[in-house]
Amino acid sequence: MSNEKLQPYETKMQKSLDALEREYTTIRAGRANPHILDKLKVDYYGTPTPLQQVGNVTVPEARVLMIQPWESKLIKDIEKAILASDIGITPTNDGKSIRLVFPELTEERRKELAKDVKKKGDAAKTAVRNIRRDGNDAFKKSNKAKEISEDEYAELQEKLQKITDKYVAMVDKAVETKTKEIMTV
Repeated sequence: MSNEKLQPYETKMQKSLDALEREYTTIRAGRANPHILDKLKVDYYGTPTPLQQVGNVTVPEARVLMIQPWESKLIKDIEKAILASDIGITPTNDGKSIRLVFPELTEERRKELAKDVKKKGDAAKTAVRNIRRDGNDAFKKSNKAKEISEDEYAELQEKLQKITDKYVAMVDKAVETKTKEIMTV
């Protein structure tokens, strides 16, 4: 019975981890990664549209992204969207497609990115711990209202702590993996 009371909190913790991992896909590590374009919107007939829906994004080389719009008149709009974003890469076009060439990251830039990765990881761990606190508060209310016994209350707290520890460790692993990817030249 106690597992169903823990389930919503574990689900929320998993969502925090998933959000962190999605966030990490948008951090460029010197290699071309189409996911850095995920948040980019292009003005398509007056509607902000995700870049992936107006063209084909490919990785022809390790440090090059190629964007081939379905309609050639979109090239200027795609270029505008890239320049207005925080990607930090100047696009080049040949009239039919756009190329984004990723420069090698400097040591200083790698360290900045590693700090950012750690900061995002810390925020995810805080979110996980806040979920644990919410769970413990809910269990405490149930205990005070005599809906659960003292033993069950203690057991729920203990199990929630174990789940929290598991997710904090998973966040640490994600931080470590992404930091290693960034620092690898």
